[in-house]
Amino acid sequence: MTSRSILAATLPVLLALAFSTAAHAQIGKRFPSERKVVKDPVTGTMLTFLTSKPQGDSKIYPTHPQWTSDGKWLVFRSNRVKGEAMAVNEETGDLVQVTEGGYTGMLNLAQKSMKLYFMRNDSAPGRLQIVEVDLARLLADSKAGTMKPADAYQRICGTTPEQLGAGGDMALDADEEWAYFRVGAGEAGKHLAPGTKIEPAFGPRKMGAGPNGIARMNVRTGEIRHVVSVPFQIGHIQANLFNPGEIVFCWETGGKSPQRTWTVKADGTGLRPLYPEAPYEWVTHEAVISKDEVAMAIMGHRPIPGGGGGVDGAATGVGGANPGQEEGWGITGTREKPSGLAIVNLRTREMTIAGQTPSGSGLWHVHGSSDGRWAVGDDFSRSVYLIDRRTREMITLTAGHKTTAADHPHPTFNADGTRIQIQSAMLSEDGRSMNICIVPVPEAWLKRK
Repeated sequence: MTSRSILAATLPVLLALAFSTAAHAQIGKRFPSERKVVKDPVTGTMLTFLTSKPQGDSKIYPTHPQWTSDGKWLVFRSNRVKGEAMAVNEETGDLVQVTEGGYTGMLNLAQKSMKLYFMRNDSAPGRLQIVEVDLARLLADSKAGTMKPADAYQRICGTTPEQLGAGGDMALDADEEWAYFRVGAGEAGKHLAPGTKIEPAFGPRKMGAGPNGIARMNVRTGEIRHVVSVPFQIGHIQANLFNPGEIVFCWETGGKSPQRTWTVKADGTGLRPLYPEAPYEWVTHEAVISKDEVAMAIMGHRPIPGGGGGVDGAATGVGGANPGQEEGWGITGTREKPSGLAIVNLRTREMTIAGQTPSGSGLWHVHGSSDGRWAVGDDFSRSVYLIDRRTREMITLTAGHKTTAADHPHPTFNADGTRIQIQSAMLSEDGRSMNICIVPVPEAWLKRK
């Protein structure tokens, strides 16, 4: 066979493959519903699994909104299309690809408009784009089968200069005009006061060294302004979605921090510890839950030295399924001192403990309803606990999500405080792959006055 005949024979196959690949990566692509309602085998709670296949699903982190502004769609990360984000309709189970060209870091759902914001790598090394997606138009065209090219739905808000060293978490302000993001050591150092002591790495994971900073970009004009620099590593940047111009972030060490939680205003003023912690306290997983409140976990997951026994079977193995058990964290995170799901008031600075599990690791990832009625948390067993903040009553809402799961449930309330989204391996055959799941607040609790 001649080279020309070989080309003629293979060209249709190559074109078909190219078309298949392009179609597979196209924004607006729809997938069959996987929605299933499953009864929790332990608690009897009816769980709605919006995905149920092993496709590498994971929810947005609890520091950020999960639902679109109309309350109908949840956006999540998935390997259905590698590197792209998906949306699922809570009622119908419809699955739609909502990005094209990839993203990096956090997915940000606007709560005043049907928009999605995220960062992605620019074609020039060291630079990042902030991208806006018009979800309303995208979802409507996808349903109608009238999809247009990706740039009809995606808009580049601006590109960060290489010298900023931008990356990490991104958070959309409540005004939906500014996006906050982390900047690297070089840029951060320019804005520190002379003589500032730069913090070294802290703890056995060798993380936490500074400096780092936060900058912001105007998503309408692309203007960039510096917000603040600190002498340590920044993690989990989040905006108070009820109060424009207010940021919460953390000193990230991969575990116990010398001072975990921080807050600052968008203009760089008001920098202070959110909850000034004691050396023996292991504070983690802060999440803004209302205009004035931040939920966080004060951990009780480590055995008291000389106290006998461990925390629980899943938590005590070094290098096992759960974090925080390595040597080198000091005498922290034990129940020798108060621990549990804490809620801090941003205005009065008062802290209250909403609840704590009677044994085991204690509450780990935490959240709360914006009306102040409920708090929720998971633990190392992957169980999820609901707390009535008024009565302090606590129940196990759902369990059986497999300690071998790739991650924790990360419970997060919807806007009206009636439902909680988690990620779960309950349906997974390999015990690791996770799916997107909705857990209702019990009807009897919702009827409480």
